[in-house]
Order: sequence, then structure tokens, then C-alpha cells
Amino acid sequence: MDISSNNEKTVSIYSFYIFFLFFVLYLATVVANLLIISAVAFDHQLHSPMYFFLMNLALQDIGIVSVIVPKSMINSLMWTPDTSHSGCAAQIFLFLFFGASDFSLLTVMAYDRYVAICHLLHYEIVMNWKACIEITIVVWFAGLLYGTLHTTGTFSILFCSNVINQFFCEVPQLLKLSCSGLNLLEVGFLVIGIIAGLGCLTFIVVSYAVIFKAVLRIPSEKGRQKALSTCLPHLIVVAMLMVTGSFGYTRSPSDTPSYLDFGLTVLYSLLPSLFNPIIYSMRNRNIKYALSKLWRF
Repeated sequence: MDISSNNEKTVSIYSFYIFFLFFVLYLATVVANLLIISAVAFDHQLHSPMYFFLMNLALQDIGIVSVIVPKSMINSLMWTPDTSHSGCAAQIFLFLFFGASDFSLLTVMAYDRYVAICHLLHYEIVMNWKACIEITIVVWFAGLLYGTLHTTGTFSILFCSNVINQFFCEVPQLLKLSCSGLNLLEVGFLVIGIIAGLGCLTFIVVSYAVIFKAVLRIPSEKGRQKALSTCLPHLIVVAMLMVTGSFGYTRSPSDTPSYLDFGLTVLYSLLPSLFNPIIYSMRNRNIKYALSKLWRF
């Protein structure tokens, strides 16, 4: 019996399953987010700050999966899970860039809902198009800055190994390969990132606490439902991103590859980008109506 032949066959089948999983996940994520972008772009009723931010969120979600999945598909199909040093740095930078922009934008969207519900008469003044564009530029720049700083800090560390037990260059896995632990530069950038993240999370929580307090005062049941229909999807998206991201980055990476690590990494790095457009399209009547018009077209 040829044991090596059987092992190669097993690896081939496993690689095909991984390729098929990533292909389906990538296709579904890109199509779902492109539908959101198309709905907002072509439906004039959705030309408002809330949906403008949602369109940018969809772009960021496409960016996140595009940084990770295509390379992983090629590696699984070619049986060559290799990434160059520069390729790994670029992957981490882009992943952090889109991820930080994503979370920053969710913070802005919480403020947008706060102004829309708690200060409706001043909404058009506060959230005018000039302000929205400026805020969006700041959001993308914040992601760019965070990605640059964190990537610089990560790759200033001396690595004792070049083997990563994951399907993409993941920061916790890279830090685990350090020969001398974290250096002061990376510690500083980690602290800055944690403070910024906690600040954004606190702002989101406080904003929604005030929002729900205001919603309870709305005398009309229809008005309360309308307000909640625009807030609940955003709150679900934020909660999902925070829970999966926190779990992914606080857990201790395994010394050897495992299905558990693989599944957990998919959970926090890829699935939120797929679920975001689904959650918004399911809970938002305007999005569903715009998508139905695109389907008929």
C-alpha cells in the first residue's frame, strides 16, 4: 500500500474543500455588498447620509475579503501556502486599513442615527453632504494611519520562524513568532489601538443608550418601529464585529494548525463582511425596496 499516495490524495481533497469554501464565501460576500452599493447608487431615495455611509461600509467589507480570500484560494489550489515577507506585510496593512476604517465608520453611523432621531430638526444642518464627505475622508484616513502604524510596529519585531499556522498573515500569529516578545514600539501602537477602539465602542454604546431612551418616548408605535428598523441592523453589526474581533484577538493562538483556529479566524475576519449587507437588507425596508427594483430591472 502506497501511504504517500494516500496522504497526497487526502491533502488534495482537503485543499479542494478549502478552495470551494473560500470561493463560495468570497462570491457571496462580494455579490451581497455590490448589491447594496448598486441599490444606494441607483436609487435616488437612498441618496442620504445614512445610506452613503452604508455604501462605504460595503466597499470596506469587499476590501477586507479581497485582501484575504483570493490569496488563500490560490494557496489551497496550488498546495503552496507560501507568502513573501513583503506580501505578508501588505496583507496585514490592507486588512488593518479596511478593518479600522470599518469600525470607525460604524462609530460615525451611530452618531448619524443619534442626530437623526434625537435632533431631527437639525439633522440636515449637522449631517449635510459636505460634512458627510469630510467625515468619510477622516474615516478612511484613520484606517490608513492605523494600518501603517500597526504594520510598522509588527514588522519591527525579529521573528524566529516564518511558519504561520493560519490561512492568512494574522497579527496574533505573527506576534507569537517573536524571538524577544513585543518591543516598545509595537506595545505603544497596541495601546493606542486599544484606547481608540474602546473610545469608539463607548461612543457607540452611549449613543444607542440615548437613542433607545428617545425612541421609548415616541408616542406612535409606527414611529417607534421605523426608528428601530434603522437602528437595530447597525447595532447588530457592531455587536457581531466586536464579539468576533475581540474573541479572535484575545485568544491564545495554537502551536499547531487546527480546525478550531481556522473556524474562529473565519468567524471574525470574513463572516461579518458577509452578514453586514444581509442584516441591513433584511431589516431595512428602503434597501429591500431598492433591491427589488434592481431585480425587476
